[in-house]
Amino acid sequence: MKRFVWRLQRVLDVKAKQEQIKRAELFEITEKLAETRRILLRRQRILRRIIAEIAENEPQQRLGQQEFFLKYSATTDEQIRKLKNSISELELRQRKKMTELIHVRRFKESLENLRAEVKRRFIEEQEKLEQKVLDEAATMSFVRKNEHARRKRG
Repeated sequence: MKRFVWRLQRVLDVKAKQEQIKRAELFEITEKLAETRRILLRRQRILRRIIAEIAENEPQQRLGQQEFFLKYSATTDEQIRKLKNSISELELRQRKKMTELIHVRRFKESLENLRAEVKRRFIEEQEKLEQKVLDEAATMSFVRKNEHARRKRG
């Protein structure tokens, strides 16, 4: 039987490679996003702990600590704002990358379905041709036997 060759196989291979690359990029973005979220949560937890500790102190001690906290909290607030902006930017990149990945995956799956259909038709045609050859061989064999039997009789 003739070997199946699909002309679009290279395109399918390229799309499969693109899908792998997009998946790796998405994984990298997701990892960065998770790390940034961890950093943000850690900073917020530290702030809450410091505020809780200040609130537990005596009013005389609390006033000085609150003043010190407020003096340096602007820096911390700026860091938290930058982290939140970074998270928003990473979430946007993540959504964009997911959309790209879905697009490439759908295209690849369409090619795979097309390839399967073309291969199915190819196999059907090959089986029909094979059956035709077998039928012709059987017919020729039958005709030869009949001719041979007729020659013997006649």
